[in-house]
Amino acid sequence: MTFLALSRVTGMPISRSKQFVSLPLQGLDWKWLQNVRWMNEKASPNRAYIPTTIEHIANVVTHGVWVFPSVVASLELIDRATSWPQYWSAVVYGAALILLFTVSTFFHSVFYCNSNTQLKDVLHRGDRAMIYVFIAASYFPWLTIQPFPLTGWTAELWWIVWVLASLGILYQQLFHEQYKCLETCFYLFMGIVPSLAIINMHEFSGLTELKIGGFLYILGVVFFKADGKIPCAHAIWHIFVVLAAGVHYYAILNYLYPTVVTLDSNP
Repeated sequence: MTFLALSRVTGMPISRSKQFVSLPLQGLDWKWLQNVRWMNEKASPNRAYIPTTIEHIANVVTHGVWVFPSVVASLELIDRATSWPQYWSAVVYGAALILLFTVSTFFHSVFYCNSNTQLKDVLHRGDRAMIYVFIAASYFPWLTIQPFPLTGWTAELWWIVWVLASLGILYQQLFHEQYKCLETCFYLFMGIVPSLAIINMHEFSGLTELKIGGFLYILGVVFFKADGKIPCAHAIWHIFVVLAAGVHYYAILNYLYPTVVTLDSNP
């Protein structure tokens, strides 16, 4: 509402309307923003970045608030399933979606509390492993339910993506926090290369959403690698993950699990 509209509604002069609106803001102490440490220095090679307090909180919140919605979203897929391929796809994809946000939230919570170094390390490894699992699980409904041509190596994608995920997890466990740029390249390779094979096969419903979601993931990687360069970079990466996963879920829900309209046969 503009000051002119507010003046017309309340009958106050415009100058008085401005004062009325700005009065609550004047009572707030904004000086604390000047004392907030928005980011720390970039970590040295083979060392983990240590977030600031505000970054810790942002990392927890940006994924924590999506744990319950992911459970609801997964149950909706299961409820809409009318065949075994749909059912198992809903279970696999839904479980990966829930674990992605849950493991991430637990890791960042423990990291913030800094109460158990060993538990933090286990959860960090699990958090990174879930990226591989979720990439493979995101392919699963499309490769299980969508009738793609069973020709060439694309017919084997349903198991190739899980082999890639397993290899990625093995590499990540063996070289945790080492060669981090190479690890990011593995994420991108697994996310992009199989999708190119699917996209180039033929047009199908949901293709646009898959492209948009993939673009959001790739754009988010910029922030995934920007700790110490951009304030709350990892939390911003979380937001891109939520947006991309939301777009892909929308496509899965509407094109692979459409609502079935039943006609009442009674007169």
